[in-house]
Amino acid sequence: MVGELRYREFRVPLGPGLHAYPDELIRQRVGPDGHPEYQIRWLILRRGDDGEGDSAPVDCKAEHILLWMSDDEIYANCHKMLGEDGQVIGPSQEPAEAGALDKSVLGEMETDVKSLIQRALRQLQECVGTAPPAPLLHTAHVLSAYASIEPLTGVFKDPRVLDLLMHMLSSPDYQIRWSAGRMIQALSSHDAGTRTQILLSLSQQEAIEKHLDFDSRCALLALFAQATLAEHPMSFEGVQLPQVPGRLLFSLVKRYLHVTFLLDQMSGSAGEQGPQSSFVPEELNVGRDRLELEFSMAMGALISELVQAMRWDWASSRPGRRARASSSIFQPQPADAGLAFPRPHAQLIRRSRRFRSRTEFASGNSYALYVRDMLRPGMWVRMLDNYEEITAGDEGRFRQSNDGVPPAQVLWESTGRTYWVHWHMLEILGFEEDIENVVEYQEPVVSGALGVAPPSRRWKPITELFAVPYVVPEEGDAEESEHLTQAEWWELLFFIKKLSAAEQQQVVQLLQDNLDGEHVLDNEILPELTVPIELAQDLLLSLPQQLDDSALRDLFNCYVYRKYGSEALAGQLGYPYPLDAQQAAFVLKAEARPQESEGVASAEAKEPPLQSASPALQRLVEGLGPSGKLLVDLERALSSEVPQESEVKPCLLQLRRQPQPFLTLMQSLDTPATNKALHLTVLRILSQLVNFPEALLLPWHEAMDACMACLRSPNTDREVLQELIFFLHRLTSTSRDYAVILNQLGAREAISKALEKHRGKLELGQELRDAVFKCEKHAHLYRKLTTNILGGCIQMVLGQIEEHRRTHRPINIPFFDVVLRYLCQGSSEDMKKDRYWEKVEVSSNPHRIGKLTDRNPKTYWESSGTAGSHSITLHMRKGVLIRKLTLLVAGEDSSYMPAFVVVCGGDSISSVNTELNAVNVMPSASRVVLLENLSRFWPIIQIRIKRCQQGGIDTRIRGLEVQGPKLAFWPVFREQLCRHTRLFYMVRAQAWSQDITEDRRSLLHLSSRLNGALRQEQNFADRFLPDDEAAQALGKTCWEALVSPLVQNITSPDEDSSSSLGWLLDQYLECRDAAHNPQSRAAAFSSRVRRLTHLLVHVEPCEAAPPVVAIPQPKGRNRSHDWSSLATRGLPSSIMRNLTRCWRAVVEEQVNKFLTSSWREDDFVPRYCELFYKLQKSSSELFGPRAAFLLAMQNGCADALLRLPFLRATHVTEQFARHIDQRIQGSRMGGARGMEMLAQLQRCLESVLIFSRLEIATTFEHYYQHYMADRLLSVGSSWLEGAVMEQIGLCFPNRLPQQMLQSLHTSEELQRQFHVYQLQQLDQELLKLEDTKKKMQVAHGDSGKEHKSKKEEAARETAAVTTAEEDGEEEDGEEELYYEGTMPEVCVLVLSPRYWPVKSVCHMLNPTACLPSYLKGTLNHYSNFYSKSQSHAVEEGSHRRLQWTWQGRAELQFGDQLLHVSTVQMWLLLYFNDLKVVSVESLLALSELPPDVLHHAIGPLTSSRGPLDLQEQRDKPGGVLKIRDDSEEPRPRRGNVWLIPPQRYLNAEDEEGRNLEKRRNLLNCLVVRILKAHGDEGLHIDQLVCLVLEAWENGPCPPRGLVSSLGRGAACSSTDVLSCILHLLGKGTLRRHDDRPQMLFYAVPVTVMEPHTESLNPGSTGPNPPLTFHTLQIRSRGVPYASCTGTQSFSTFR
Repeated sequence: MVGELRYREFRVPLGPGLHAYPDELIRQRVGPDGHPEYQIRWLILRRGDDGEGDSAPVDCKAEHILLWMSDDEIYANCHKMLGEDGQVIGPSQEPAEAGALDKSVLGEMETDVKSLIQRALRQLQECVGTAPPAPLLHTAHVLSAYASIEPLTGVFKDPRVLDLLMHMLSSPDYQIRWSAGRMIQALSSHDAGTRTQILLSLSQQEAIEKHLDFDSRCALLALFAQATLAEHPMSFEGVQLPQVPGRLLFSLVKRYLHVTFLLDQMSGSAGEQGPQSSFVPEELNVGRDRLELEFSMAMGALISELVQAMRWDWASSRPGRRARASSSIFQPQPADAGLAFPRPHAQLIRRSRRFRSRTEFASGNSYALYVRDMLRPGMWVRMLDNYEEITAGDEGRFRQSNDGVPPAQVLWESTGRTYWVHWHMLEILGFEEDIENVVEYQEPVVSGALGVAPPSRRWKPITELFAVPYVVPEEGDAEESEHLTQAEWWELLFFIKKLSAAEQQQVVQLLQDNLDGEHVLDNEILPELTVPIELAQDLLLSLPQQLDDSALRDLFNCYVYRKYGSEALAGQLGYPYPLDAQQAAFVLKAEARPQESEGVASAEAKEPPLQSASPALQRLVEGLGPSGKLLVDLERALSSEVPQESEVKPCLLQLRRQPQPFLTLMQSLDTPATNKALHLTVLRILSQLVNFPEALLLPWHEAMDACMACLRSPNTDREVLQELIFFLHRLTSTSRDYAVILNQLGAREAISKALEKHRGKLELGQELRDAVFKCEKHAHLYRKLTTNILGGCIQMVLGQIEEHRRTHRPINIPFFDVVLRYLCQGSSEDMKKDRYWEKVEVSSNPHRIGKLTDRNPKTYWESSGTAGSHSITLHMRKGVLIRKLTLLVAGEDSSYMPAFVVVCGGDSISSVNTELNAVNVMPSASRVVLLENLSRFWPIIQIRIKRCQQGGIDTRIRGLEVQGPKLAFWPVFREQLCRHTRLFYMVRAQAWSQDITEDRRSLLHLSSRLNGALRQEQNFADRFLPDDEAAQALGKTCWEALVSPLVQNITSPDEDSSSSLGWLLDQYLECRDAAHNPQSRAAAFSSRVRRLTHLLVHVEPCEAAPPVVAIPQPKGRNRSHDWSSLATRGLPSSIMRNLTRCWRAVVEEQVNKFLTSSWREDDFVPRYCELFYKLQKSSSELFGPRAAFLLAMQNGCADALLRLPFLRATHVTEQFARHIDQRIQGSRMGGARGMEMLAQLQRCLESVLIFSRLEIATTFEHYYQHYMADRLLSVGSSWLEGAVMEQIGLCFPNRLPQQMLQSLHTSEELQRQFHVYQLQQLDQELLKLEDTKKKMQVAHGDSGKEHKSKKEEAARETAAVTTAEEDGEEEDGEEELYYEGTMPEVCVLVLSPRYWPVKSVCHMLNPTACLPSYLKGTLNHYSNFYSKSQSHAVEEGSHRRLQWTWQGRAELQFGDQLLHVSTVQMWLLLYFNDLKVVSVESLLALSELPPDVLHHAIGPLTSSRGPLDLQEQRDKPGGVLKIRDDSEEPRPRRGNVWLIPPQRYLNAEDEEGRNLEKRRNLLNCLVVRILKAHGDEGLHIDQLVCLVLEAWENGPCPPRGLVSSLGRGAACSSTDVLSCILHLLGKGTLRRHDDRPQMLFYAVPVTVMEPHTESLNPGSTGPNPPLTFHTLQIRSRGVPYASCTGTQSFSTFR
């Protein structure tokens, strides 16, 4: 038996710790596509929360989901439901075994049963009107015994059994009815199918309700509850369900059974219908062609009655919500998404004829006093301001007032509950006769500039690269847009079928005349009609006059009327805009009144107002307006001593059609106890009504709360209470259904309190209490039935949604959007406020009462009074059971903080005497829980602060929180909707993933599949879901269940280490160039790939903080299946993470292929830049401008570079540095070629930027530094150097190029200071000369006035000055400060050897011997200036010494030419100012430069553009240089001539590159050995760097000789050590501490012991071969090996 197997090896996550398992194959059918489909029962199980990943599953109330699945889905999800041949094993068709009974014995027993049935029918007919004879009871008893035998079940399917049961159930004798119940229980005890068929067959009998008494009906209801208990175990805990009487419950059961039967007929196969329908009446066995219509009509009737039973229709008169805007349900909506441009509309305005408005008063206080004096109970009022839960424009009836704050209590229509407000917030409308209704045209107010027209409805801002395809509606046929859809027509047909036969015939004739069809319309053709919209609007205008109030309310709430009826009515009446349902109902009622003559109208106008015989009812009658005439007529009919049935029945019939006056009459009992006369009058009328059987059909249960309020009120007068008990006793005696309702409302406890208060002197009080108590079992049955019916309806709604998903057929059920709108109640913001009280009062300081509920912990209410007298009083809403009452306090309040709190409850403010709890508050507490899970309703809750901390007097309360029952169905329905949606789409995702796994090419069709599924959910949400929150919940669940698993599967690597999506993206990149032709197959392929990737990434992950909702998370991790973690991983962020990881792997593979094949090519860098640009552009094409994918592309390129060996990576970095140097120098030429070089440079810089996070950044910086130094010293700096540095500055970990530019700027500043210094020296010398001249003039002028001795003294002084002056001239002559002719401009660049890579061979050992005298003087002056500047900067210690080098550039004038040469070339050319011929050998001797450097400088000078010739001579090795003769070879006559030697590039594979590799390997060894020495303690990363640098400098490892052999590469910095540390972390050789990532440890790898390998360490147990880094090996004992016996290669790292 396949159905008996349990398949729990596969599970689908439905939530935290909740999973679904395929359990049983129920049935099989043929799907719409002709392929078989199978209905599978999925069990919902919860995993044990014991912290273990393999904890055993535990059933949670046997919840299950029925899901139809295809062959592919069965194959992908339910493997053990497949046979050995791979085909699905269908449900077993084996007949039930006959037990141990012999066939002959079974035949005899069947004969006995038939004869017993015949005998029982005959005996029933004989005992009509008399007591049942004993033989009849014995016969029924024997039949019950036979019915309990399962093999005889087929005999009891005889139609005569139904007749027998009907007669027995309708018998007035209790024993016969009890025997019928026994027989039904025996028949239904075999299986659920038989039980359901019996219930269906009995419930569909005509007028069965008239023949069933209370006990018989309860027996059938108990069978139904037993049959449906296991089918829909749905919990509505915390949701207040209404009290539904048994009569209405039985009607709901009938309709529910009918719907389930039709649903089974539609779902079952043809072979299953025969045996299942033997119990069912023949009128239900219709053909399959009409099943869908019958099901839709039955489902619509069930929804209509369910709405009435659940009292959802109370909200039908409230203003409807604004239609949800059509936007993507899968994308998070911005905060202003709900803002829309309002449109003008016609609005129904209710105005008062007699009362003044607020604008007519000078001040708010005067208006408040006016409202307080004029307002009377029962008057209609309108809210003028927004106040907490009540919004401006809400209307309601004024109830009462008191001295509290706020003082006025109003029953608001918008909430259906009372709420206290202030006087100045109300506008008095008056009683019904004081109100006039006016339909006015209103222009909406649009904020912003005047005259700005709202945008078109089709306008949408472009926020994406591509349009979201599933949001765009599909193009419909123009002809179809002019006709009703089938769903709309069937909804209209539902109301047509409610008309009488004659009215239906008129509608059919109207359709026949307008459609001009060839066929005569009948019941077969009518459902298939295509009805024009104009004809449907005519029908919608005519239907309201033919329907009763209940059907009219359904019509106004249905979709087809909201879409077409309001527009038609507005057009007929001349309104410019459509009316809503409430306005339309008002206008229709006004239009339906017949036009009377003027005489009749005047006569009616002269009629006096309605007068009630009882003055107490007069105010009630006036409040009802015209409908108050019903109460007056009813009172008059009942006023006589013996009411006449002929007078009362018309009133009752009218009250059944318009029950509002009757409900108002009963609700008047819930008025203050001072209205004693009103209460007595109402109770007298109600008591008399109970005597009429027709009155029991009135909705007594809807106003039973008012009776309970009067019964519970401690102020109710004893006479009123006695009359109330008389009335309730008579009502419950007439119909025990209302005793059940009173039991559900807690009447037993209320009656007991009343008896206790009046000492048992209430007549019939004991009897009423006993009657209510006896219905305890029935009350439990009614509650269970209400839950089961509601759960079953929700399951059917979810089943239809699933069928719509699977078949893609529209939902043609009337009122389907209505039931979804009510099930989604609570998803809008106005239903989420946790306000369960009507009013809050405090003992003092009422002006600060708002601080208790503002949810701000920084504000508080502070009392003012004596110690122990402070209290907070809550007036609770009716029926609210407190789940938790919490007081918010703060320890910082010190003595103001409460210390002891007592909570009391009472029925009124004067009787708050019952102590509910007493709590001691700790000084460290912040939230004090006062009450939890109360079992009864307390109208008044008072919190008394008896004592404060530290003996304080006053107290401070920071807040008050009350948690009550959930008043909405949305949380329950959301859970079920999300479960079904998640299961359906996860199963489908697994099936699609299986197809992709078997054939990767099917991935190309995933875009269309996903788009179809998402469009279907989008259209469903736009059509049926009422608000954005419900739509967003559906969209999020669908996205997580469908897209997340698919993305995870297509991005997971297969056996060949490549994912399906990765393969697809590889194909896209390969055929990208061929896709430029739009007619090619490559273009179509690329288009499919782009559509898929864009669809997968168009939902951005939400970065906002998650809502504060406590979601239980399982403690343990379950890794038994790859889908077990999708409940938490299936978020948009995981989709983006998987997609970016896949794209990164694709890019890495592409770049790695290119590097492997082309790294030695001369054009490697341009080709790499082209590849990088291609990948960057492809990323934008595939995923749009999203930074995550651009970063993934860069990381993929970096990963490919990391895989290169060290020398190859070094070569790559040298090529990039060389390419950048060439492009920078090439951009100097200007023109088109220069612009092209700049473009190539920019593209190269973009691709180089990824070096910033890699180890190769160090080598790249090394080469870039060399080339940059040569470039700056040979051609000078430019703006481009700074621009390049700004873009790729992160690629230089040591920041050496930046320091070089900074050093260059500092040198230029020194040069400017040196220029000023020279001018100062010149000014001082000139000043000395002037002073000397003045002294000489003074000496000659005093010759006649001075003595001889003085003359001699002056002569001696003059001689001394002259001597000093001569000495100074000699000193200046040595420095050659003054020259004749043009002074050459010399600029000195002081470069720090820490940043500039200046080789020792370039040092100028003796500048004075090499340079001309006029240059030597400048150098000496600069040396003196630099020494003086250093002496000011450094007070102590040795000064910096200048070391002159041959590097630099010069400009020489040679005739009309300006030669741009290097410093070596300048020095060489200056020799030809004195010599004609200069040998190369002499130049080598003078400069002491290496021959290659000198020949590199001579080369450009002897080229065709140079001024020199090189001639070979035998006696002169290297030749001689002389100035070229103009006649020998033409050369440029004038202008600039660039003769600077070309750049000399390094070879990465020479000795210097190998030295870099050795240095890195040595550093790796040092890091590993130092960390190994510290063991498990580890080292801080800063301490590790210091130890490595110290070991590098001092030894003992590496050996000093080995370090010295590295040459230039022996230099080591902290950046080099950090690069090696990151490299080893990436390799896994090192690891970080989990809590302290700055601590590093040596990670011991897993070793593989070879048989022949011996450990080098005697104390170790594993192999210990040497640790090798490329070419350098360092043997060390005690160093564990990695994972194999080969060498451990350290390549580039992150």
